[in-house]
Amino acid sequence: MPPQDPPSQERLTVLHVSQPVDGGIARVVAGLARSQVAAGLRVVVAAPPGGILHAEAATAGAEVVLWPARGSLATALSASRRLARLVRHTGPHLVHVHGARAGFAVRRAVRGRIPTVHQPHCWPFEAVGGLIARAAPVWERRAARWTHRMLCVSEAQRTRGTAAGVAGRMVVIPNGVDLRRFSPADDEAREALRTSLPALRDTVPAGAPLVVCVARLCPQKGQATLLRAWPAVTTKVPDARLVLVGDGPDLAALRRTAPPGVLFAGAADSPVTWYRAADLVVVPSRWEGMALVPLEAMACGRAVVLSDVGGARECLPGGAADDCLVPPDDPAALARAVAALLTDADRRTALGERLRDHVRLAHDGRRTAGAVLNLYRELLAVPPALALARDGR
Repeated sequence: MPPQDPPSQERLTVLHVSQPVDGGIARVVAGLARSQVAAGLRVVVAAPPGGILHAEAATAGAEVVLWPARGSLATALSASRRLARLVRHTGPHLVHVHGARAGFAVRRAVRGRIPTVHQPHCWPFEAVGGLIARAAPVWERRAARWTHRMLCVSEAQRTRGTAAGVAGRMVVIPNGVDLRRFSPADDEAREALRTSLPALRDTVPAGAPLVVCVARLCPQKGQATLLRAWPAVTTKVPDARLVLVGDGPDLAALRRTAPPGVLFAGAADSPVTWYRAADLVVVPSRWEGMALVPLEAMACGRAVVLSDVGGARECLPGGAADDCLVPPDDPAALARAVAALLTDADRRTALGERLRDHVRLAHDGRRTAGAVLNLYRELLAVPPALALARDGR
């Protein structure tokens, strides 16, 4: 690509493209849009219909455009043609693409003609099996030549990509959370929240230990392992209740296999209330880059139990792994960790406070947003005054 003059600082345009419109990726995109609009950038968010992303991005002040890209990676071929037209129409100085499907479509459409940041969130070769699993590393290696930076959310993700032969310049910027939005509730407020949530009202006894799992109901998120672990938990903590918050393709199968004491709350517009209502948050994922849910729960002062995948170990403070981490797909280990924290309230409370303090220091969303903005400046050769001249700033 020939050298370009630095774009005008007055109206730097960033185009975010995301196929997921719910869950952690959508919250990441919405958070970046919010911070970048506040910094004076023109932000355009392209995503399929549905979900929360369009509404949250629009509320943040971003322009939103429809990109109908549902379906498998194969359908991204036609999505690439639509994206090429969308890029010409919006005229971005930089494209920031989120997730495997959008990464396929955008990089095929743009082919490096515009500075391109690809944030996979999870590598596609971790998330699928069969022919696609074999083809995904080949595609990622090929697409790297059209990618100015690959933004990894953990060192573990960067290492995994390098091991798969994905070349190119990678940068690690850990996920962060909005500490104003995700904040603790005291014990009195927690009990009030439980009585206000329809899924808990009249079904969870007052004072019963409450375990919450917030995630899309799909193989990646590991709810099937959690359900297999649950009978061993209730053997030690008979009045404990488990709530699965989310929707997805595995809902019917999980309902059929759910043991007593498990509730299905459906999708939630915001998980904050569930974190605050919980005694313990469990994230039994089978693969991740760096999951957002544990960071959000920790910011709310909640103890967490996580599968030791992706960036899980990196998101914890030193010494917390013994309490918080278990091997993936191991119901027995998961049950032991959950029961240990449910039966020791003092230990659980102290751990939650320690995790909250760690998130405040290491995963403040403002720091993440600033690091992403600095990455844009580097790629565009724009000085630090980038887009801050408006309103006299």
